[in-house]
Amino acid sequence: MAKINFGGTWEEVITSDEFTLTKAKEVLKNETVAVIGYGVQGRGQALNMKDNGIRVIVGEGDYNWKKAIEEGFVPGETLFPPMEAAKRGTIIQYLQSDAGQKEMWAELKPTLTKGKALYFSHGFSIVYKEQTGVIPPPDIDVIMVAPKGSGRTVRDNFLAGSGINSSYAVFQDATGRALERTLATGVGIGSGYLFPTTFEMEVYSDLTGERGVLMGCLAGILEAQYNELRKHGHSPSEAFNETVEELTQSLMPLVAQNGMDWMYANCSTTAQRGALDWKDKFRDAVAPVFKDLYDRVASGKETAVVLDVNSKPDYRDKLQKELDVIKNSEMWQAGAAVRSLRPERRKK
Repeated sequence: MAKINFGGTWEEVITSDEFTLTKAKEVLKNETVAVIGYGVQGRGQALNMKDNGIRVIVGEGDYNWKKAIEEGFVPGETLFPPMEAAKRGTIIQYLQSDAGQKEMWAELKPTLTKGKALYFSHGFSIVYKEQTGVIPPPDIDVIMVAPKGSGRTVRDNFLAGSGINSSYAVFQDATGRALERTLATGVGIGSGYLFPTTFEMEVYSDLTGERGVLMGCLAGILEAQYNELRKHGHSPSEAFNETVEELTQSLMPLVAQNGMDWMYANCSTTAQRGALDWKDKFRDAVAPVFKDLYDRVASGKETAVVLDVNSKPDYRDKLQKELDVIKNSEMWQAGAAVRSLRPERRKK
């Protein structure tokens, strides 16, 4: 393990220097990793392990069966119905949606025979067991590797040669090998580096993050600024460029390279002064919202909503309608037009 100073707090992380792919393949040489669910996370993790030489099979229903075949999985050899794959696997990557995990649990549980490992990429089902009913048998390992990004990014970063950072945890060690199985699969899916957490801390931070800065808060504040600019007569193009395009194409890449202070240092002095003067006002304005959000996550109120809404038979149709509202709004229609004018797209 490498010890890294994170802003004054020392943490231990696992990199590919300490736990190499060669070591991971040695740990997993007698294992069959069964990925249950070829969805957002399942696809990325399964393809990365396949490319890394890990013995991996996929358990999928009709929804993404054809897609799995198109991407190299073979029916009867490396592609099976979910329960057949679970029976054949020794490490079961349970990568259905959270609502799907609850629905499938009664069927999956009998396949979890002694010595197997049940792998999650989210602490949801285990931490909120009173709501999900997911209580693993005591004679299996229960482990987690949680990539800090979407399944699409897990795959794209892997193909780009970087990888995406992941947290890891062991909830139950029945075999004495739970930790090495966890780290080996974490390396196998192409993690940039691995850092320790617990199932509870992972799900609390993840649910807060995606409702907050990563998605919900981000979308909301972008809409607020765009709408304010439009009210004062700014064109859709100008409002979108000042709200989204400059953020994603210019400023965030600078933050990713060397941090927020470096991004500030590489902007005009007018931008620097304004950003520094207004940063704390925005922080203080949203702090009560984040407190409310975290409390709702920790209490289980947010997960109750997820399980209720996402379990309904018309969930996908209603979701698409909600997404279409965003897609068809003036702001994001303006965004489509702005993106079409990028030089790399005009050349196509």
